[in-house]
Amino acid sequence: MYLFFVIASPQLFWTCYNIKKLTVNLLDSRSVIGDLGWVAYPKNGWEEIGEVDENYAPIHTYQVCKVMEQNQNNWLQTNFILNQGAQRVFLELKFTLRDCNSLPGGLGTCKETFNVYYYETNDEERRNIRESQYTKIDTIAADESFTELDLGDRVMKLNTEVRDLCPLSKKGFYLAFQDLGACIALVSVRVFYKKCPFVVRNLALFPDTITGPDSAQLLEVSGTCVNNSVADELPRMYCSAEGEWLVPIGRCMCQAGHEEVNGSCQVCKPGFYRSALQTKSCSKCPPRSFTKVEASTSCQCEQGYYRTESDPSNMACTKAPSAPRNAISNVNETSVFLEWSAPEETGGRKDVRYNIVCSKISTDSGQYEPCGSHVRYLPQRTGLKNTSIMVMDLLAHTNYTFEVEAVNGVSELTAPLRQYVSLNVTTNQAAPSPITVVKKGKTAKNSISVSWQEPDRPNGIILEYEIKYFEKDQETSYTIIKSKETDVLVDGLKPSSAYIFQIRARTSAGYGGFSRRFEFETSPYLAASSDQGQVPIIAVAVTVAIILIALVTGFLMSVQLYIHVCRWRTGLLANANLKQSLLFRRRCGYSKAKQDPDEEKMHFHNGHIKFPAVRTYIDPHTYEDPNQAVHEFAKEIDVSCITIERVIGAGEFGEVCSGLLRLPGKREIPVAIKTLKAGYTEKQRRDFLGEASIMGQFDHPNIIHLKGVVTKSKPVMIITEYMENGSLDTFLKKNDGQFTVIQLVGMLRGIASGMRYLSEMGYVHRDLAARNILVNSNLVCKVSDFGLSRVLEDDPEAAYTTRGGKIPIRWTAPEAIAYRKFTSASDVWSYGIVMWEVMSYGERPYWQMSNQDVIKAVEENYRLPGPMDCPTALYHLMMDCWQKDRNSRPKFEEIVSILDKLIRNPSSLKGLVNPSNRVSNLLVEHGSPEGCVFRSVEEWLEAIKMGRYTELFMERGYTSLDVVTQMTLEDLRRVGVTLAGHQKKILNSIQEMRVQMMNATMPI
Repeated sequence: MYLFFVIASPQLFWTCYNIKKLTVNLLDSRSVIGDLGWVAYPKNGWEEIGEVDENYAPIHTYQVCKVMEQNQNNWLQTNFILNQGAQRVFLELKFTLRDCNSLPGGLGTCKETFNVYYYETNDEERRNIRESQYTKIDTIAADESFTELDLGDRVMKLNTEVRDLCPLSKKGFYLAFQDLGACIALVSVRVFYKKCPFVVRNLALFPDTITGPDSAQLLEVSGTCVNNSVADELPRMYCSAEGEWLVPIGRCMCQAGHEEVNGSCQVCKPGFYRSALQTKSCSKCPPRSFTKVEASTSCQCEQGYYRTESDPSNMACTKAPSAPRNAISNVNETSVFLEWSAPEETGGRKDVRYNIVCSKISTDSGQYEPCGSHVRYLPQRTGLKNTSIMVMDLLAHTNYTFEVEAVNGVSELTAPLRQYVSLNVTTNQAAPSPITVVKKGKTAKNSISVSWQEPDRPNGIILEYEIKYFEKDQETSYTIIKSKETDVLVDGLKPSSAYIFQIRARTSAGYGGFSRRFEFETSPYLAASSDQGQVPIIAVAVTVAIILIALVTGFLMSVQLYIHVCRWRTGLLANANLKQSLLFRRRCGYSKAKQDPDEEKMHFHNGHIKFPAVRTYIDPHTYEDPNQAVHEFAKEIDVSCITIERVIGAGEFGEVCSGLLRLPGKREIPVAIKTLKAGYTEKQRRDFLGEASIMGQFDHPNIIHLKGVVTKSKPVMIITEYMENGSLDTFLKKNDGQFTVIQLVGMLRGIASGMRYLSEMGYVHRDLAARNILVNSNLVCKVSDFGLSRVLEDDPEAAYTTRGGKIPIRWTAPEAIAYRKFTSASDVWSYGIVMWEVMSYGERPYWQMSNQDVIKAVEENYRLPGPMDCPTALYHLMMDCWQKDRNSRPKFEEIVSILDKLIRNPSSLKGLVNPSNRVSNLLVEHGSPEGCVFRSVEEWLEAIKMGRYTELFMERGYTSLDVVTQMTLEDLRRVGVTLAGHQKKILNSIQEMRVQMMNATMPI
């Protein structure tokens, strides 16, 4: 009985491109030309019948329909099928099956199923396989069966079933079909396996890869870089069981001199270059450069133009600058101030610097010779950024030539022709330099002989010397004598007493500076020459001793009474005006500048007794003469003790330099030097020295230490200790993620300790921020910048004006903004912001929000979120510092105590702020970078320069910004973002997007 006539079904056609690309046929009965040659047993069971499909193309079918006979067991075995290395293959059957109920009489022996088996072997010739050796694949049933009516219409109902065989381990296998009494026609038998096809992804070649034996298994496949490319990170992909490539990792980069074009690396054309793997495409040669060959990694400079080793390849070639212009000089005795204009032609560079070459006419040869090492240059002789310099310690009445040379980064590469402008200068008459050598000669009980050497630079004829001396510790009572010789005998002195001597020389130009202090001591009383003289001496001594005891007793009682009176008066005047308070303190003898910080001293001073007083900050602005405040609180340093080495910064008043300080009898130490620029006004000078008057009152290891000031020569200078690591905010940004939590807490503890000291002194800082904290080489943090002017401007940004710039609102307590109410409590608020800066490694508080938005948010009780990886204990302390009620904020003493406990108990720092909830307390709009509104995940990632992760985000299902804003740190790690810096950058951007999206529900 023929069961198959014309089969009209769209399921028959295999036109799906993806399936063709991902599958490999091991057997397809429809494509075989001629007989299939399969073995049927018994021979009268399955029968091969040739038919045609609806397109009249010949096809092979096997049919069996022994439904009239009982006990059917008909087998059909295929030829040997090679598995070609596949461990998992698929069997697709297309068949028709007769509905048993449609048969005449409804035979009870009729079946509507058949069985499929396979036998795996390495023997291609084996044909005699016993039934028991087969492995059953499945029993196949039809979804649709045909009836007598279908036969009349010559249309069969075609069924398709697919089964898999796995795992396969041998060379090939046979298939067998068992009929137990059904009416079946096998229309098509197809055996195939799946593979991941050859593909080029991220400039890496991934070969055809057969899928694994497990339906859930992913095979890792390493790629091979295309020609002219190298692996940035080993390229890998995973081949899924369905023949799909998943999760690309790593990529190849075109070698220098090549660019990516349609999945391959093409050479850069002449006139173009590519120097680094990080750039995507070839770039046109920058100005003044060229290349004539393909695959260039850099461009050559045109003749006369150069590029230094440190210049990037995309920088234009440059040349040396022209000479400086409009040079002028201003002579002041033996000092010269030189000033000039920048060169007309900078050579195309921004690193123009200036060198000074000094020469003078020799008195012996009449020829020019170098000026010598005694000449000093402020700030320095070479590598000047500014267009001015002060040259000091020149010889009087001498002709000098100064060459001001302009150089830049390529000057050394150019011809030896120097570009400079010359100035000829003649110095004026000047006072002599200080005397440096003073010696003691013969001494007696009432006299000392003193001699000295002429000044190193007399600058003229010495007319006389002035000798100033006084008994040690009696500086206010001194004597001056004059001499035309270089020695003098000073008499009328006390026996066994120390005296201080200072000497200076005078010429027609006036007096030079006094020498440093020299201490000499007179001889003691001579012993009596005979026994007879001893009795009156002893009697006198006993009498004197009794008198002294009585005097000392009375003196001590007076002292005690005076102390009580001072303390009582201090209490009465505590609320009096500041000027009266200052007057009283001076009567009690308080002077911070002259008091040892660790000792209490009493001594006579201008007829008054000096007592130690309670340390209290004195505002230098209350002095009628600001110079008096400077001299009271700051030590005057001779400019000869200072060596300026280099410029490290610039401020409103002048340059900040690093240098060395060597005081007499002490070792040389590094210092920072603030200079007051030339042409200053008197107000600028007062403001400049005002900070020194404040700083000089403080003595604490976490407060920047003032070494002294230079006010008696120009330029005026403030000398402080040198902090190697600079400002805290910049230091943290440079070392992002490099410190342990304990180290960060230690820095915070130091800042809090310094602020506790200032609070106890009664000083309100008003400008506490990470930028005003300096860090030394031992990571010790010290509070600096004491120049706040305390004036609130009425500008839109409502920033406080200081003599060093503007203080952003984001560091200032709300009551200070609204009511100008500055207290130690407002400093505590600022300290909380500093804590946030430290734990976020120098991030800008409130990010890109405007000052007005910050004010509004703080007033509405919103606060900054905890920084990433910030211990919960520290964030709680920050929130305490940001209490709206200033009386509820902790005091600095409490903050130091809390931080000490955390340091002693590191386990209390293990609990971290949950990154996924970091913005829960901040619901104000501050927007994304530059106010952008992103339309897609790809656009967002490209904007923050994280475009390399676009495919990973897409493959993990993060295809919309709404989904992205819910991501946490763990989500990023699962996506494949493993670099800590990239994680932080993406999380910060996600946080900003969250805040921006919350703007619609922000309270008004």
